[in-house]
Amino acid sequence: MDIPEDYRAGFACFVGRPNAGKSTLTNALVGAKIAITSGKPQTTRHTVRGIVHRPDAQLVLVDTPGLHRPRTLLGERLNEQVRATWAEVDVIGFCIPADQQIGPGDKYIAQQLAEVRRTPKIAIVTKTDLMGKQSVGEQLLAVLELGKEVGIEWAEIVPVSAVGDAQVGLLADLLVKQLPPSPPLYPGGELTDEPEQVMVAELIREAALEGVRDELPHSLAVTVEEMLPRKDRPKDKPLLDVHATLYVERPSQKSIVIGTGGSRLREVGTQARRQIEALLGTPVFLDLHVKVAKDWQRDPKQLQRLGF
Repeated sequence: MDIPEDYRAGFACFVGRPNAGKSTLTNALVGAKIAITSGKPQTTRHTVRGIVHRPDAQLVLVDTPGLHRPRTLLGERLNEQVRATWAEVDVIGFCIPADQQIGPGDKYIAQQLAEVRRTPKIAIVTKTDLMGKQSVGEQLLAVLELGKEVGIEWAEIVPVSAVGDAQVGLLADLLVKQLPPSPPLYPGGELTDEPEQVMVAELIREAALEGVRDELPHSLAVTVEEMLPRKDRPKDKPLLDVHATLYVERPSQKSIVIGTGGSRLREVGTQARRQIEALLGTPVFLDLHVKVAKDWQRDPKQLQRLGF
């Protein structure tokens, strides 16, 4: 690959309150699904890196958990992840949805961002496909005022729709403009540096979050115990055995995940298997089990065992 003299490479991170569209935007920019998305807040729990390859630049996007006022040890650790990421990136994108008024959560994050003095910040008004032009314009003005209120001078303010693919390319240009001159940081073709087992666990968790009661998202964790090619299979008919465990905090939640006669867990398995096969490009046999790990979000030992 011939690298132009003005080639840039570096890291950008998206922050915002839960469900502000950060993961959907990351996937849209990368052009592939590398971060799970859900209508439930607090879906992202790991710092996922997505890599955008361009002729003039390599943009490494860091999708972080939503910053929030923590109520558990897990919440505190997720917030620590976010702040550690801010200290390491070249530009921060603050995502504020167009369809919701700026609230205390946005102000809390903006105040935290104001303390990160040297890193340029781009305000991104997301989900513009859900609102008319006038409402989007009013939100852009509100974002400008928010910056003045907390002492942030936005490098840019840009409205985007990841779902409608509106101004996603412009946002990429604006992020790249803030990166330092540098050769590529990752080999061409790589879309993420996330380990496959972590991505598989996240896809299972995403499938399990669909259509469940509001109490479940925070209480659900998934670990992949084993991923091995099935022995004695013909080369033209490979099969990958994936054994995973879904952890919840209470027996009542276990019943929700499993469903009547195991119906819900079968649906989760079918949906997750399709996503995993698309990710890995191979047929998969998915074996799921559900266990109770009482109050794991508040227990340091259990948090460590579950990867937090």
